[in-house]
This record gives sequence, C-alpha cells and structure tokens, in this order.
Amino acid sequence: MSNPRAASPFQSGRGQPHSKTCRNTDAHLTTRQRLGLRLSSAAFFIDETQINPAPGIPQPTRHNRNQSQILKPRAAFLALALGFWCFLGAWSLGFRASASPPAPTTPDGYRIPQPNPAFTFPRDHGSHPEFKIEWWYITGHLFTASNRRFGFEATFFRRALKPPSAHSTSQNKNAFGDDQIYLAHMALSDPKTGTFLHEERINRGGWDASAAQDDLDARNGNWSLKRTPDATSSESMRLLGSIRGRAAFDLKLSPTKPKVIFGENGLSRKGADPNASSHYITFPRLTAAGELRLDGKTEKVSGLAWMDHEISSSQLDRDQVGWDWASVQLDDGREIMVYIMRTKSGRPDPFSTLAWIGKDGRVRHYGPDKFSWTAKERWRSPTTGAEYPLDITIQAPDPATGSTTRIRLKPIMPNQELTGRIGGISYWEGACDALDEKGRPIGRAYVELTGYAGSIADRLR
Repeated sequence: MSNPRAASPFQSGRGQPHSKTCRNTDAHLTTRQRLGLRLSSAAFFIDETQINPAPGIPQPTRHNRNQSQILKPRAAFLALALGFWCFLGAWSLGFRASASPPAPTTPDGYRIPQPNPAFTFPRDHGSHPEFKIEWWYITGHLFTASNRRFGFEATFFRRALKPPSAHSTSQNKNAFGDDQIYLAHMALSDPKTGTFLHEERINRGGWDASAAQDDLDARNGNWSLKRTPDATSSESMRLLGSIRGRAAFDLKLSPTKPKVIFGENGLSRKGADPNASSHYITFPRLTAAGELRLDGKTEKVSGLAWMDHEISSSQLDRDQVGWDWASVQLDDGREIMVYIMRTKSGRPDPFSTLAWIGKDGRVRHYGPDKFSWTAKERWRSPTTGAEYPLDITIQAPDPATGSTTRIRLKPIMPNQELTGRIGGISYWEGACDALDEKGRPIGRAYVELTGYAGSIADRLR
C-alpha cells in the first residue's frame, strides 16, 4: 500500500495543569512574616550563644576561641541560606497566587476565545485542539498564460469529538484516532465551460488526516496545506489538491502584505453569547503560482488568494442559522472582509461586521448600522433546491475618502454550490468580480452563503 503522505495531487485524489489551590494573598503575607521572624530568631540565637555566653560557662581557651571564630561564619552562612530559601518559597507561593486564572471553558470542556491573545507564530498557524472547531480556508483566482480564468477553494476543517481532558495520551498517530475528525473541501470554478467541480472528504485523525500543533501542516489524504518558508517570505505555504480525478493543483502561496487579526482586541464576536466568538487570523493578499491540471491538460497558473484561519468552540449564537460572508481584494491594494450573521427572523445580528484593510495592513471595523448587504437576484440550486441570494451590492463608508462607496460582487457563474453529501452541509461559495457603481472592474471577490440549504447551527456549536 502506498503512503498517502507521498501521493501526488495529480493522482485521482482518493485517499482516504494541575496545581493545588493556593491561599489568598493575605495568607501569603502572613507566611512571609512568619518566615522572616523565624529567620531573625535564628540569627539572634546564633549571635547570643557565640557573643554573650550564659553565666557559669567557662570562657573558651585560645584553641576553642579559634573554633568559635571558625563556626561563626558557618552559622551565619547557614542562617542566610535558610533565609534565602524561605524567601524563595514564600515568593513562589505569592507568585502562584497572583497568576492568571484558568481560561474559561464551555460546559463540555472546550476553551472559549478571549481578548488579547498572545499569539506566537509559526506555532499559532498550527492546530489548537483545546478549542472545538478550527479551519484553514483558502479561496482565490487563477489565470493561465492565455488569460483563461478559474476560481478555486481549498478548506481544511478540524472538529473535536471529545474535550481535551478526555484526549488519549498514548494514541498511535498512525492508527485511526477518536479525538478529532477532519473534513476537507476542494472546488474549482471554470466560467469558460460553466463547470463547477468539487469534492469533500471526512477522516478521523490518524494516518490519513491530521493538523500539526507546532506549525501550519494540515492534510487529508493526499490534500495538504503546509508552511514552506522561502526567500519570498517565512510564511509562504504550499497547497496540494485534487478533485475527482479531473482536476489537480500544486500552488505556492506567498503573502504580499502582513497577516491581520480581526475583531476587537483579537476577539471576533459572532453573537451576544460569549461562546459565539473566534480568533480570526487572515492573510488578505497572497500571490498564487503553480500548476493546474484539468481533464488531462496541465498549465502554469498565477493569481491572488485569500486565507482565513479561525479558532473557536462555537461559531453561532442560539438565534442564528447561518451567515453571508465575502472577501474583496481591490485593485488599489486594499481589502474588505464582511460577514452578516443571519438570525431566525432573517435580520442581521448586531455582531455582524465589515472590516476595511488598508494598504498598510491596518484594520478598521464597522457594525451593521454602518453598512448594507443587498442581493440583486436569487438562484435556485437544481441539486438541493436551496435558493441563494446572488449579485451582492455592499454599501459602506470608505475610510480613505470619508464618503459612502458601493461595490457590486457579481458571480463569474451562478452554479458554485458545494453539496455536502458526506459532511451534511451544503453551501454556496463562489468567485466574483468586484465592480464599481458604473460597472467597471475594481477587483475580485469570493462570496460564501451558508444556512440556505438548512440550518448549520447545530454543527457549529
């Protein structure tokens, strides 16, 4: 049997702290005082017995006096050593008492994202199994030398099957695991032929699917996404994917501007429930270059891509059924990320957000009272029967000009629905052109529409 890690994307695409509770600070201060008194008493006792002998005790001879002189520094040293170690003990108790409390968790034992995370990269590009849900999400636009256009998507999902406290510590990584399950999607949009190819996979953690914790290295069968530092950037990465034996791509992705972290103080809120939040790390502009094989023909391709990495334990509030999301890469070097969290009433949740990313990488957020999202038409899926609102116009303040701008996101083709026969979630994810108010192209975009083929709430909580 061949090793799935070594499989080429141009094959068919198949592959299947524990610590005691400390007393309060006052108790530790009392401990320090007691230790100090004991140290003072010990030093005083040594001085008294050596300098002022008790009555009736003969004075030492010259020989004994020499011994006493020798013992004095030894005793003093012992007293100082005792005091030093007592001080360290008292200080450590106080330090433990003042340490930050454990991170809050959900009722089932998963960590809840908190403000001001202390990220360390490249480690935090990797997996975070203390959280329940995580994904690495790439969308982009590719062009051949003859300017033939494609849209592509590659996503790697991790979902915990049990909380960290129940994880196995002796599990063989080459066997089938029962701690995590991994879902992955690949898609290719070909507007020239109107063909939309997609494939999904689901595997338990182990020999056929994994996500490293110390760096970006996610895989599902012979699909993979891995950080591969080079002269261009220490955060360049390589993406290998394939779709049903008809298409395959091998792409190098390199950031042309710094990654950003969305949300206030590093926390992206999705709803009023504190659990409905994530750490949202994004590379908003990646160059893409490599090879695309379609129906037996291989061509060089290049273009732009966008990558999201989200870490959470619940993406939706109880009253939410799905979201509308878009990433927009403007030709002027700026980007927009926007999501509408849809409630059961059909209204946007107050935690819906639009974010502008400036040329310098600075992020500015706007709430739903400052922007609008309007669909021009609806497209009905012949497969799921779901109706998706397409041809979106976003109206929002432009921080560069101070005036209101309108950007139209027009799909390059209507049928870009991924039907979730394995994972159970169907959604629309498609490449779009970004147009100004006069219909002139000003960039490119990707739009995602979830919850129209059935609520996804239970799967993302």
